Amino acid sequence: MSFRERSNWKDPDNPRRVRIFIPLAVGLVIAAAAIVALNSKMALTAFGGSPGCPNFSASPSARHPLGEIPGRRLPKGAEAVRANATPAASPTPRAADSPATAPSPGTSPPDSGTSPSAGTSAGTGMPDPGAPPSTGMSTDPSTDPSTNPSTSADPSTSASPSSCPTPTGGTAADPNRNCTLIVPADPLSARGLATPYRLTATDAAKGPCNEANTAQSAFVQATIINPATGRLSVYDPLVVDQGARPAVGPVTPTLPAKAVVGIWFGYNADNLTLRDANGSLRQGKCVNGLNGSVFGQYAYCNAPAFFTAANAAIKAQKLKVPALGTATDGMPCMSTRDFALVDQDQSDNVTTQYLTTGGGRTAQNTAANKARLAGARTLANPSDNALLDAFVDPALGCRPWTAPDLADNGAMVTSLALDELQSNAHQGAPSALVPENNPMTLANDLFSTAKTNLYRAGVDQPALPAGQTPAAYCRDMDTIQASRLQKDMELLAAQSSPMPAEADSLFTFLGMRLQQSFGNLKCENFGLTNPVAKLTTKGDVVVGVTFAGADAPGGPGGPGAPGTPCPSMTPTPTAQAGAAATRSASPSPPATGCATASPAPGGNGGHLRHGRPPT
Repeated sequence: MSFRERSNWKDPDNPRRVRIFIPLAVGLVIAAAAIVALNSKMALTAFGGSPGCPNFSASPSARHPLGEIPGRRLPKGAEAVRANATPAASPTPRAADSPATAPSPGTSPPDSGTSPSAGTSAGTGMPDPGAPPSTGMSTDPSTDPSTNPSTSADPSTSASPSSCPTPTGGTAADPNRNCTLIVPADPLSARGLATPYRLTATDAAKGPCNEANTAQSAFVQATIINPATGRLSVYDPLVVDQGARPAVGPVTPTLPAKAVVGIWFGYNADNLTLRDANGSLRQGKCVNGLNGSVFGQYAYCNAPAFFTAANAAIKAQKLKVPALGTATDGMPCMSTRDFALVDQDQSDNVTTQYLTTGGGRTAQNTAANKARLAGARTLANPSDNALLDAFVDPALGCRPWTAPDLADNGAMVTSLALDELQSNAHQGAPSALVPENNPMTLANDLFSTAKTNLYRAGVDQPALPAGQTPAAYCRDMDTIQASRLQKDMELLAAQSSPMPAEADSLFTFLGMRLQQSFGNLKCENFGLTNPVAKLTTKGDVVVGVTFAGADAPGGPGGPGAPGTPCPSMTPTPTAQAGAAATRSASPSPPATGCATASPAPGGNGGHLRHGRPPT
């Protein structure tokens, strides 16, 4: 300030002093408040993150085969079954008279490129029926900030100023369960695959959505076929928060000439909506549901065209699908259509994994990025496909089908598409096909033939009426799965749990999952008995499974009286992850009888239970 102003400031009788002092005092108060808030945030962060934000503390990415395993809520329309409780019966949904039918296939030429090196792994598209605004898929005309992603690694930078929930939105204890993925332009091209998808809240008033929050993470997976050779490859497009940059820019894949690309989506919360960017939903032939009714955790782009090309290559003997193989128990290895594995909503997630830094930014899960982003956590989409490939197959001495990863120098990886092709080729009867009582195929809580067929088209399944009725699906799941779980109790108990905070082994996890699937499919409406009579818990962790008696009509889970329950099966938790590869097979209980009870585990009851198991 000038000399005159300084003189006026010193004059106690000058009213200018008062005019200047007031804003200065206000500024001092604001500064003091900011310092207090900053100190509080720093202290809270030191103990695991500020209130309402995910915990971004770094931990080794190899801690678990599926990385961070979130507690999961069931999809909208699903009804949870509490442990040790019988679900109340509710009216069976009547068939809905859908106002729209599944659209007829069309054609779209895929992008071409140069042919990659040969891998070692042994059409038509479906337009989005929900393109109008009523579908919940809105158009975002804004420019994608990640079209030219940065290739620099910066794990210390936070995602965005809005990465923490506001007081009026969701919180860490109750995050926003409905998020939206903005699909980049030309998603089936090499450039589109390498452009990150952007995650944002479907309704901002309910709080933000953050990819690094395992209760909200969304995942994208592409599988590519070269029609000329039948060779398959996999590529996992990256997901970032809206307005954020990736920790490391995605690798741009080299696609074979006339490649056919299919893309699938998975989600760790309730309802995932796809949003258009510059015509991307039409370009990718993306399907998110039917006329405003989204599937939930599942969606796809160009999947029917991919399966058409793959099945043509199989018929022409260009592509050989490996057999499922024989498990340690002497039975066939499982597939995603095996009633010994399926749940309420089969084939609804992908096997994609991402890396996330301490600041919440994400990168593709590649060897180069793991070395570059020391201490990054691994995010995963645990459910049917990952459950099979990463847990059940190793437990039973089986191997999933893999193909080269175009983002990771050809490292062999699994994918949803590979699982579905193998299931379609080799699953024996009865083969489980998505039923009309699947919560993700309901429309306004009613059965929908059109929506069920759209779902099936995305996982290489024939349209209705092929497959089982809802009653037959329940009956086959109950009888076949309960029998196989009892037979393989010791093998499954030797494998770590996908969710240690929910169940203490793979065996108890699958028993819990079967009990809940019975309720979510409302199987009691068909005169069936829940095949899992009771879950035994220690603290909040399931440590034992009591099956309905084998003397019930039709076996475990059959219609009629439950008979005498089998004893609670509480396997001794002596084996951890990876033990399945070194264990010796033990005699299994008869498939139609009660398994022998083992001593209850000790020292494993301190886990807290969060959410529900993968669905």
